[in-house]
Amino acid sequence: MKLIGSMLAVLIIIFAVSATNASAQTDIICASTTSTENSGLFGHILPMFEKKTGIKVKVVARGTGASIEMGKRGDADVVFVHAKEQELKVVEEGYFVNRHDVMYNDFVIIGPANDPLKIKGMKSISDVFRKIAEKEYVFVSRGDKSGTNIKELDTWKKTGIDPKGKKWYLEVGQGMEKTQRIANEKRAYTLTDRGTWLATKDKDKLEMVIVLEGDQNLFNQYGVMAVNPRKHKHIKYKEAMDFVNWLISKEGQQAIASFRDKLGNQLFVPNAR
Repeated sequence: MKLIGSMLAVLIIIFAVSATNASAQTDIICASTTSTENSGLFGHILPMFEKKTGIKVKVVARGTGASIEMGKRGDADVVFVHAKEQELKVVEEGYFVNRHDVMYNDFVIIGPANDPLKIKGMKSISDVFRKIAEKEYVFVSRGDKSGTNIKELDTWKKTGIDPKGKKWYLEVGQGMEKTQRIANEKRAYTLTDRGTWLATKDKDKLEMVIVLEGDQNLFNQYGVMAVNPRKHKHIKYKEAMDFVNWLISKEGQQAIASFRDKLGNQLFVPNAR
C-alpha cells in the first residue's frame, strides 16, 4: 500500500508540474497573409521561436487587408503582412507600433503552359496587363484586398486600365493557392507571389508556368508590426514584441533564409535592418 501511495504521490506531482507549465505557456495571435501560411514558412520557423521562448504563435491566415483590420480591432497581437504603404499608414494612425521590414520575395505572372498570348519574353508587367486587356484574355484576380490584390490593382491603375466589371476579369475572393487553382482550371493568367508558387505548384499539379518575372515593380516586401497596446489594453504586447524582435534578430533571419522548397529554392530573402 505504501508503494502504491508513493506512486500516486509522484503522479500527482508530475501532473501538477505539467499543468503549471501548460498554464504558464503564453499564446499570441498573429494575423498574416495566406502566402506565409501556404508556402509553409510558419511551419518551418515557429517551432524554433516557440522552443526558444515558450510562446506559442497561433496564425490566422487571411489577406493583408483583413489581417490589418484584425489588428485594428484588437483581434490579433501582431500582424505580418506585405503592403508596406498601407502598413506605414496604419502605424501613423496609431493602430500599430514598431513596424520592421522582415523579408522579401517577388511577384510573378503565371499562365497556361502554352502561353496563348506569348507573354514570355516581355519585360514589363504594365505591358503584360495591357496585352491581356487588349486581347480580353481571362485574368483571375484574388479580389480579397490582400497584399497581392493591392499590388495587382495598383498596376492596373498605373496602366490606365480599369478591369473591374469586364467579362474577362474574374475576381474570386480567395487566397493565393486557391486563386492559382482557379486560374489553372480556367487556363487563365494571374499574379502570384513566388513563395506560394514554388511551394504549391507541384502539390496542386498546376499545368502553368511563369511567363513574367524580374520586373523591379514586382518586388514584394514583407513587414511585421505589433498592435498598439494603448489602443487595446488586452493584447499581449510584451510577447508580441518578443516575436517581432526574434524575427528581425540574426537567429530569426537565419531561420527565414534556411526555408527552402524540395528543390532547394530559397522562398524568402531576409532583409531586416
